[in-house]
Amino acid sequence: MIKSQKTAPTVKPKVQTGERLSKHVAFQMRCSRREAEQYIEGGWVSVNGRVVEEPMVRVTDQAVLIDPHASLMALTDVTLLMHKPSGFETMATPGEAGKRVKPAHQLLLADNHWPQDAVGVRLLKRHFIKLTACVALENGASGLVVFTQDWRVLRKLTEDAAIMEHELVVEVAGEIAPDTLQRLNAGLSSDCQGLPPVKVSVNSTADRLTRLRFAFKGAHPGLVAFLCEREGLQIKSMKRLRVGRVALSNLPEGQWRYLQAQERF
Repeated sequence: MIKSQKTAPTVKPKVQTGERLSKHVAFQMRCSRREAEQYIEGGWVSVNGRVVEEPMVRVTDQAVLIDPHASLMALTDVTLLMHKPSGFETMATPGEAGKRVKPAHQLLLADNHWPQDAVGVRLLKRHFIKLTACVALENGASGLVVFTQDWRVLRKLTEDAAIMEHELVVEVAGEIAPDTLQRLNAGLSSDCQGLPPVKVSVNSTADRLTRLRFAFKGAHPGLVAFLCEREGLQIKSMKRLRVGRVALSNLPEGQWRYLQAQERF
């Protein structure tokens, strides 16, 4: 006896009500759909009194208002400066996050925006997309890292990478003898390979720790650790204070701020 097969019930596609916010704004502003999307992504559009930054949101009879000061000229690409904590990977993407990988990128959240940021930029969701990490930093180090949407900043940090000076402060155990400091500055070669010139000075000494200031051109991850290990120095902490002419300053660890218009690498 042949058993009859039951036919699966037909699932009707969900009917979407209303129209896309971008279409509504385009009609209201008498502009193109792309320009309407830019107004929305720029944070200029509110629905029932709440700013909405997603053009695909559907509206029916809600009150849609466009800020009278709305301008597409304000939609510039941004550069974000972060004080990376130790243990996070600068160049890893959010998609690489796992038990062994902690991308610094995942700290770029609205809640981690430095409250004292003086740049005066309205924080938008679009500021967190298409960001590129520009300058490598050791996972075990903390300090200044850069993420940008701006192709000009990316090109500057890429093309001038070899001549851009980096400044780090490194805490090592104990005091540093004068001859050790001299060897750190000597630029000795490693395995017949020339090391980049390094300027090292004592920043301060306290509590059985010495703070050394390292300055050299180019990122060179692992260089400081190699030089200290060669001299038998035990590194307690490492922090990058400056990339080119842009400094970490008072930015707290784990927080980020916008690159100001007058700042240049």
